[in-house]
Amino acid sequence: MAAVFAALHAGRGPAAGGGAAAHAVTGSTRDMVRLTGRMDRAMLALAARHEPRRRAPDLWGRPPGWGDLDLSAVPDLGFASAADRTAQEINALRPASLLPIRPMRPFVLPATGADGARALQCLSQAVYYEAAREPLKGQQAVAQVVLNRLRHPAYPKSVCGVVYQGAARVSGCQFTFTCDGALRFTPQAALWSRAQAVARRALSGFVLKDVGSATHYHADYVAPYWAPTLVKLGQVGAHIFYRWTGPWGEPPAFTGRYLGGEANLTQAVLQGADPRIGNLLAPEAQGILAGRTVTLAVAGEVRTYTIADPKAEGGRRTRVLGAIYAPRRRPTPDEVREINASLVDLETRLDEKRPDPPASSSPAPAAPPAP
Repeated sequence: MAAVFAALHAGRGPAAGGGAAAHAVTGSTRDMVRLTGRMDRAMLALAARHEPRRRAPDLWGRPPGWGDLDLSAVPDLGFASAADRTAQEINALRPASLLPIRPMRPFVLPATGADGARALQCLSQAVYYEAAREPLKGQQAVAQVVLNRLRHPAYPKSVCGVVYQGAARVSGCQFTFTCDGALRFTPQAALWSRAQAVARRALSGFVLKDVGSATHYHADYVAPYWAPTLVKLGQVGAHIFYRWTGPWGEPPAFTGRYLGGEANLTQAVLQGADPRIGNLLAPEAQGILAGRTVTLAVAGEVRTYTIADPKAEGGRRTRVLGAIYAPRRRPTPDEVREINASLVDLETRLDEKRPDPPASSSPAPAAPPAP
């Protein structure tokens, strides 16, 4: 800064008593730090005012780059175009939950015959096309996610329904291989046999405790937008696994029952989307549930939510905060019967509203035995 040195020489020349020391200034960074450290703020401001070089704008304490921010465009963190290494760093910055991972109950496929064969085929495809070259535990984790979804109320109630959910959508298929053309390639025999073995064991009751109640995962070289909205459980192989937040992601919430009909992939399934990004329920189901309340209890805090009518003006959901209660207690047998009765009533009314499936020339699969 030439102006700073000029100010120093003006105040510390021989006439001012500076002597020879005043002329020992070389202009190095070390001299600049040493000399400016002896200047008061007024002198620094005066020197900067006469600095001939272009000065940076005063950002008033804002981060560097603020002056060049283009407010005409939506701010972008760059996740969509992040390089592999950048995505891995972003994923590493997001810590895994410190809560213990609760394992799921074993699932044994109650179907046999054609339904059983189709279920094994679909699960084998998911394991193969999603994790063919992953270690054994990585493949088992993918199979566990499929079966977790099957038992969660938010997803279809057949193995093929879970795997092919959203496959007919332009975007939003739940398992990428069902909509990106990967099925055109014939599986390698050895890897396919391994995937089948993993799927067969999963359908016979094997449980991988490492991923617990996970319903989502992604490769570690991508950083999807939805990852921060879920609870990160950890990484197995090249995939990072997540569960839903709150009670919705804990094993007691996985109350769905296998319904079979593996070959009956309706448009509702093929066009279905993840509840996190919309289409939570069909329009007719939303009409039935409108006005009902849902109470969630987490760690002793109870909150009640009112489900909004989607046809109401604005479509906003009304939230009613509950009181803070003592830690949760176990429901009484009467309360359990009342809850089960209300669920049966709800399912009955949903079935009445649901359109009949299209006629098929092949005979309908036999109803599976009650689990």
